[in-house]
Amino acid sequence: MTENVPHRPGIYYGWYMVGAAMFIAAVTTGARNGFGIFVIPMSDAFEWNRTTISVAAAIGWLMNGISQPLLGHLFDKFDSRKVILISLAVVGFGTAALSFTFHFLFLVFLFSFVLSVAMSGASIGTLGPLLARWFVRRRTFVLGLVVAGSSLGGLILIPFSAYLVELFNWRVSWIALGGIVTVIALPLGFSFLRNDPASIGLRPDGESTPSTGGEGLLSERHRGLFEVDQWWQSFRSPPIWNLSAAYTVCGVTVGVISVHFVPYAQEQIGASPTLAGVIFGYMMGLNVMGGIGGGWLADRFGRKNVLGSVYFVRGIAYATLLGGMIAVENNMVLPVIGIPGVASLWVFATLAGFSWIASVPITTSLTADVYGLRALATISGVSFLCHQAGAFGSILLAGALYDLTGSYLLPFAIAGSLLIPASISAFTINEKKYSVRYQPAPVPAPAGGN
Repeated sequence: MTENVPHRPGIYYGWYMVGAAMFIAAVTTGARNGFGIFVIPMSDAFEWNRTTISVAAAIGWLMNGISQPLLGHLFDKFDSRKVILISLAVVGFGTAALSFTFHFLFLVFLFSFVLSVAMSGASIGTLGPLLARWFVRRRTFVLGLVVAGSSLGGLILIPFSAYLVELFNWRVSWIALGGIVTVIALPLGFSFLRNDPASIGLRPDGESTPSTGGEGLLSERHRGLFEVDQWWQSFRSPPIWNLSAAYTVCGVTVGVISVHFVPYAQEQIGASPTLAGVIFGYMMGLNVMGGIGGGWLADRFGRKNVLGSVYFVRGIAYATLLGGMIAVENNMVLPVIGIPGVASLWVFATLAGFSWIASVPITTSLTADVYGLRALATISGVSFLCHQAGAFGSILLAGALYDLTGSYLLPFAIAGSLLIPASISAFTINEKKYSVRYQPAPVPAPAGGN
């Protein structure tokens, strides 16, 4: 049975889905990645050291990863739309409730557990697989748009949060973020999100002939070499290990920056809270081009080649940041990468911005190409768990090393060095052998086989 959904003739309804998903990704990601804005003011208010508040942030990233496979499984097996909407409601109310923080354990319970689990159900981890049902030919480009939406959230909401902290206080800022999610994003998702094209008499990519269900398209084409029906079957084949290993490093490098970049910019470079937030927001804004451009390039030149290049560029960004830190600490200008002061932050933000989140749509799309759509949300959730585990370790380590040394040099150096093997891991995926895009004829190998 199909739903009657009003939309303009000539515009494929999937594009309305893309718009709604972009906004939802923007506000949920903006709320999470803006945590760094609150590190110093909340620490000052409760006399926490850097390790203490890093524990709350790190547990939050880890719980977000642990719960992603569970929420992905619920997404795959039940009403996908309800999973997203219920999670989005919890994110909205939970974010606003952070304004009532009075003790470290309250922060851990609300942010690290309740809010982080809810974000697993209302993030690009579920929005991506939902849109993968609606688009095939332009799948990576569409996923890139959603990732770009999350970047726009960082561009706007992070400087906005920093401004509210300076103008009022951190409690007002948390209330404002939660209100945006509850009042705008939740009604938008309720109005436009649908489980699959068949529910409104459409097929993927705008074909007008109704399909019989979300798997209708799959029944009309051959199965890929490693296409699976159950998520655990994917771990019998090599690509998931390459993708997950690289994604772990991805988590290490974005997690530590999400939480500790703004404090580093303020304490070691001397930037004001608002300027640090603006630079971080600028970096998130460049993700728009990185996410869309990365998806566009991956659709044309191969997923794994672009993915490997993304990690390589991010490695250069870290080298620039480290050079700038050394230059600042030694009051000198080093050749090529040694740019001291605030300028080093802008250079890092520029290079990192183009590669920060570009890995997400490419990883999701390559996973779909290799393992199919039947268990995509769960498989992506497992990979995302690896990503968040990496973030957990890097956030906690950076806080501890900062308290020990008074500098972020060592944790940033460790994170940046891991991007070399991550790039190699991505480049070595045999995409032409494993991806269904390069298999013109049915492959008789059993699902999940070697």
